Amino acid sequence: MDKKNEAITSRDVDFAKWYTDVCRKAELMDYSSVKGFINYLPYGYGIWEAIKEFADRLFKEKGAENVYLPSVIPMSMFDREKEHVEGFAPEILVATIGGGKRLEDPLVIRPTSEILFSDLYKHLVKSYRDLPKRFNQWCSVVRWEKTTRPFLRGSEFLWQEGHCLFETEKEANDNALEMLEVYDRIGRECLAIPFLKGKKSAHETFAGAVATYSIEALMHDGKALQAGTTHYLGTGFAKAGGIAFQGRNNALETPHQSSWGISTRLIGAVIMVHGDDNGLVLPPMVAPIQAVIVGIKSQDEKVKEACRGLYEELKRAGIRVKLDLDPSKTPGWKFAEYEMKGVPLRIEIGPRDIESGLSGLAIRFSGEKRSVKLNEIAHQIPLLLREIQEGMYLAAKSRLEASIVDVETLEELKATLEKGGYARMAYCGEEECELKIKELTLGGTARCIYQENVEGKTCPVCGKKATVVSYFAKAY
Repeated sequence: MDKKNEAITSRDVDFAKWYTDVCRKAELMDYSSVKGFINYLPYGYGIWEAIKEFADRLFKEKGAENVYLPSVIPMSMFDREKEHVEGFAPEILVATIGGGKRLEDPLVIRPTSEILFSDLYKHLVKSYRDLPKRFNQWCSVVRWEKTTRPFLRGSEFLWQEGHCLFETEKEANDNALEMLEVYDRIGRECLAIPFLKGKKSAHETFAGAVATYSIEALMHDGKALQAGTTHYLGTGFAKAGGIAFQGRNNALETPHQSSWGISTRLIGAVIMVHGDDNGLVLPPMVAPIQAVIVGIKSQDEKVKEACRGLYEELKRAGIRVKLDLDPSKTPGWKFAEYEMKGVPLRIEIGPRDIESGLSGLAIRFSGEKRSVKLNEIAHQIPLLLREIQEGMYLAAKSRLEASIVDVETLEELKATLEKGGYARMAYCGEEECELKIKELTLGGTARCIYQENVEGKTCPVCGKKATVVSYFAKAY
């Protein structure tokens, strides 16, 4: 689509500025008075609500139940899991005064809730009959980031965190893998984003976890974005939290734990995967406004009547629809505004449309314009929205597949990452070589493991036998 909105910087001129322009001009957020924190405006929060509603339904289908835990953690409790604390120490915000008095036990504003869930489960789980436990929490967390960017990395962000307990290692690890597939489905069916998914390297594994798995998305600028993670936590957090249960043989046992989370970072992914030089391009499933009806010569009574009738019909059909009969703005201004906000469908109705019995439809994703009979629009819109959702996913999938390059040498790896996209390469899997790759490629990291048990390959860094094939990319 040709660039028409001069208020938005072109992606290819300055991608970071383009991203900020879209966030601000489309009224997704505003900067708060607290550095690193943002205000979620109705349009941006509406995208999160759509994601949350879709995801929550899938979680509950998998047996998860929603809970809400405190937003603070006593430092004495936080200190029980030393490896966990070490991983989060640079990012925690600590409250030291309460009620005007210095607290004997300072309170950590939760950066994540493994410890809180362990404390809860200590009281709820006494026997193997109490397992499994599948709890999920929708909340905000605070991590004191040095560099922030709206939705992608903030000092506070919204997310969900599932924390589950199981009797066996297999059940817990299977749950982590099962939720990875759920996240992949959220990408495919809700966000229209194809994900790469796999296990993280030991270096990238969550502090305190046995194994971490992730979904990775590719942005327009060729960088990867970790869009969600699931973890098999083993028994470390449970032991630190004092959780034990009477097993089937009457001996005390420690449960195995999993956790999984996605956040408002997904809003950033939607912006950067689908957006263009004119602003947002929203998949219908997450669009706060799925269709807008714009009245042409909206003061005409027949136009008003036709627009209002269609509006009510679409509302009854469950479509998130907006009616714009504002006479103070020109149709051209409205068209540009709704394009910038990424509204999937625009319906135009004027006196000539009423006379001909046809209405103009503009599809934001493809730029295509169609004419549809006025008396068939209400029936056609749901079908069109499904067509757009599928078309956006397939287009993003095609771009992703074209971005994956198989490489065997460090020179090929460096060249691929400089261009942007994923380099798929076998290496030894050792942390030392992974850090060397990051240094040589100026930021390239192993995003997730594509294949294990590699035969006949050597690590291009150290020359030892390769053990895994990983996707490498520069990332946010």
